[in-house]
Amino acid sequence: MKLIIHILLSFLFFQSIQAQNKFESFFKPSDSLNEKRKNAVLITEGALASVALVGLNQLWYADYPQSKFHFINDNADWLQMDKVGHFYSAYHLGRFGAEALNWSGADRKKQLIYGAGIGFVFLTAVEVFDGFSSEWGASSGDLIANATGTALYVSQELLWKEQRITPKFSFHTTQYAGQRPDLLGSSINEQILKDYNGQTYWLSVNLHSFAKDTKIPKWLNLAFGYGADGMLSGNNQDENPFFIQNSKQFRQFYLSFDVNLTKIDTKSHFLKTIFSVFNTIKIPAPTLEYSANKGIKAHVFYF
Repeated sequence: MKLIIHILLSFLFFQSIQAQNKFESFFKPSDSLNEKRKNAVLITEGALASVALVGLNQLWYADYPQSKFHFINDNADWLQMDKVGHFYSAYHLGRFGAEALNWSGADRKKQLIYGAGIGFVFLTAVEVFDGFSSEWGASSGDLIANATGTALYVSQELLWKEQRITPKFSFHTTQYAGQRPDLLGSSINEQILKDYNGQTYWLSVNLHSFAKDTKIPKWLNLAFGYGADGMLSGNNQDENPFFIQNSKQFRQFYLSFDVNLTKIDTKSHFLKTIFSVFNTIKIPAPTLEYSANKGIKAHVFYF
């Protein structure tokens, strides 16, 4: 009986090891072009983009009248926080697209052209929707921000073959959403997207990449942040005088430490994938804040 139990436990142990190996091998990038993986990447990206655009059209644009394609100048709105958001989104959509093609074994040129370009193409399609909506309009500033985000990823790959500077995001709730829930969001999920007062965008710089001969930890980053506060409307040209009188908009600049999750040593390709996904978010850390109306302020932890 003991022999049978021993054999059964040994069998289950080796089955578990094989399952773990298969699980890890799935996340490991292919050494050469894997057609099945490449097709899976292309089909998945195409399907997700299509569903996102169709859903966006139905949930966002369908309730507003259409118009001839037109541009608007919204470059002064929200103290450019929306433009920085476009920059951030284009960078990471392009990075994920390139990493997906790397997983399939596609060559470097295709990763940079087709993978990194997916963010710019998708966000440009959204601009086209804006351009045909009478409520909004296509924005040249948005298009420039999209292109700049894509260019940041591609230029670093061409120059250094690694990402030394990574855009990141953090968010905290503010008092303003309660005053204008229709514009700034009535729930936490909406506020993350709509309340620019609570958003902070960062450029997180990996110190070791610029000083490889030093003992600086590979994972340690220095982060430069930008935010804005006091915004109850996009450009203070609100139809309600109350919001104009009570809206004192100002910019905020931050200096903080950060962690580059992709630089943490691990042999697990699954963990590498998880770290890559969460490397879009700035970790809470001691931070210095500067704004023209409040001067310098220190935060023990800021997010």
